[in-house]
Parts: sequence; C-alpha cells; structure tokens
Amino acid sequence: MSDFSGDVLSEQAILGAGCFWGAEASFRALPGVLDTRVGFARSDLGDATLIEVVQVDFDPRLISYSRLVEHFWTLHDPTSVDRQGADVGAKYRSALFFNSAEQARLALVARQQLDASGQLDKPVATVILPLGEFQKADEEHQRYLEKHGGSACSI
Repeated sequence: MSDFSGDVLSEQAILGAGCFWGAEASFRALPGVLDTRVGFARSDLGDATLIEVVQVDFDPRLISYSRLVEHFWTLHDPTSVDRQGADVGAKYRSALFFNSAEQARLALVARQQLDASGQLDKPVATVILPLGEFQKADEEHQRYLEKHGGSACSI
C-alpha cells in the first residue's frame, strides 16, 4: 500500500499493543511517522474480535516497517495473552495486522527473532493476521494524551 502524494511516499502499519492512547503517542514521536489514527481492527479470518490498534502512516524511506515492529515490541508485553497492564480482554491482545505479503513476512521474522533472542521468559503471544477491517475510533480518542496530558494507560 504505497502511494505518492507530492514527494511523500506513504505506507501503513496496523499495530495492537493494548491501550491505543499510549501506543499512538509513542509512534507519533518516531521520525518518519507521518500520521496516526487509533481505532479497532479485525482480521479477515472470521474472528469477530475487534482489537485496539494504532494505524501508522509512515515514509519507508525514513523508517522501515521492521523498525516500527521493533518499537512495537518495546511498548508492551508481547508474551501476555489478552492483557496489557490493567487492561484485560481480547480487545487488548498483542497483534500485528498486515496488508501485504512483505509485511506478513517481516512480522513473522521479527516474532521468530524475538522468541529466539532469549530476552523473554515466555514465548511471544502476538498474533499476526491479515487486516480485514479498520474502524477509526471517535475523534475524542485521537491524540488523546496530547489533548488531555498525563498517562492514561500502561504504555
């Protein structure tokens, strides 16, 4: 999913690290990230669960998808199933939604490398799924921490 708008090359990544407010603020701070939106995603594999995610528009000449995934691992506990901090339930699961074969490949390699690194005491539980649907959250949730200050989640 690349397009040209003037001189800007843009791709999208969809990442679920539990609370989307903190994840959005963290991704927005990365050089090469052009824009973000928080919302809910589900796979096209028939799972009805909507997962809290951040949709990240990025310029792949300035930051790679792999670098975004590396950052994603640092934002949450990827070994936890359906829980991040005080947030519990399937909508808080650790998830990477891909929109291309290359993103799927890179996400799978990154998960395998993290598992093999010995950094974690449990296996990575992050699901890697094809994106079926993204629903943008209400405007009040967009850039929530910028608007309200402080920290409202475990990220």
